[in-house]
Amino acid sequence: MDNVEDAGDDAAESEDAEEFDVEEALSEVGFDAEESVLTRRQAEVLVLRERGVRQSRIASMLGTSRANVSSVESSARRNVEKARETVAFAEALTAPVQVSVDVGTDLYDVPKKVYDACDEAGVKVNRTAPELMKIVSDAAGDAIQGREVRESLLVGVTTGGRVQVRRSAE
Repeated sequence: MDNVEDAGDDAAESEDAEEFDVEEALSEVGFDAEESVLTRRQAEVLVLRERGVRQSRIASMLGTSRANVSSVESSARRNVEKARETVAFAEALTAPVQVSVDVGTDLYDVPKKVYDACDEAGVKVNRTAPELMKIVSDAAGDAIQGREVRESLLVGVTTGGRVQVRRSAE
């Protein structure tokens, strides 16, 4: 019975994919090949994958192999991640508040350092101390163990009060 349902799902997906207008979807999200870090093919694959179309179906639609679609998708996702990292780096460079958090620092000491730096710079951070500790801890990942900072961090606060956390490359 499951196989019959799966076959029906595949047929429905194929019909949906055939009716899906990739050009229109790219236009709706504002894709501009001249301004994007993605190639047009990468954007096409991502838009179809985000709409739930399987790689094998995309391969059929684009006249290529599933392995090629997989490779294009992987490259596209790496490019998106690199673009995000580049934006985060650029924002960190321009943040008016930048607080270095050294190895061995207690996570509970971080909010005071950030608040003091924000006061000096005239920047308002709309986060309570527990919220700030959670943001830092979540963003730092395994750079914090328990309450101890195990890798140097840079905590930035934008003029709008957005908190950014980056591992320092020392």
